[in-house]
Amino acid sequence: MRVDPRRGASPPFRNLPPGPAAPAKPALEPRSTASYSGVRVGSVALVGAGPGDPGLITVRGLELLRRADVVVYDRLVDRRLLAEAPRARRIFAGKASSAHALPQEQINALLVRHARRGRRVVRLKGGDPFVFGRGGEEAEALARARIPFEVVPGVTSAIAAPAYAGIPLTHRGVASSFAVVTGHECASESQGRVDWARLATAVDTLVVLMGLERLPQIARELVAHGRAAATPVALVRWGSTDWQETVVGTLADIAERARRARLEPPVVTVIGDVVALRERLAWFDEQALPIGAVR
Repeated sequence: MRVDPRRGASPPFRNLPPGPAAPAKPALEPRSTASYSGVRVGSVALVGAGPGDPGLITVRGLELLRRADVVVYDRLVDRRLLAEAPRARRIFAGKASSAHALPQEQINALLVRHARRGRRVVRLKGGDPFVFGRGGEEAEALARARIPFEVVPGVTSAIAAPAYAGIPLTHRGVASSFAVVTGHECASESQGRVDWARLATAVDTLVVLMGLERLPQIARELVAHGRAAATPVALVRWGSTDWQETVVGTLADIAERARRARLEPPVVTVIGDVVALRERLAWFDEQALPIGAVR
């Protein structure tokens, strides 16, 4: 894996705690004792690939990836991670807001089918499998099929993108709570929609994933339900990568700033007073400008 010289030593093995190492957990066996109709089956690992920088995958995730027979991966997975599984069959599952290479039901069936053939399958997802990654649905399908599986958490962009932009989601004296919500809602979905009226003043910091297309509506909803129009907002695109860019503004003008910057997904939206800390804490991308400044 190539390493960005700005980050120093090999990322997956930096910053390990001192002292004796904990006993290593054995990797999932390719042919477990579980069976389907008397036939030994393989296993599936739902692995979070992290927010973008391939060096942010966990040690456990990298270990399983290197042992995989099949890798089913999404659009936001850095291709350098796929190189860590040179002998594995690679299957692109796609997924963008408006298009899917494979429907979710087919992905579920694909994982089950390969595991039943005795293969070690890694389902490689951007961010964390259980944070708007539909990993829960895949785990349910595997459980119903009696396929052995494990979940390897990943660093979600909801936390990593703000951190790489110099924005702590909580900060003493500024914010003591945060919520992560989806901004991608379907008009036909009557259940599970975001209650913006309640969220407007329920937490100090709001992190919105997949919300760029609905940014004008989200800003209006929050202001209409009590959030100050002057509340700082940051839009972090491709957080943790060399393509990272950050646009800052307020609820009153962030939609227009995003339009002028011609931002495109993936973008993480951070709403709250902690955004102002970026002026002092930005460390990764270009020098931060004050919220009111015009680029």
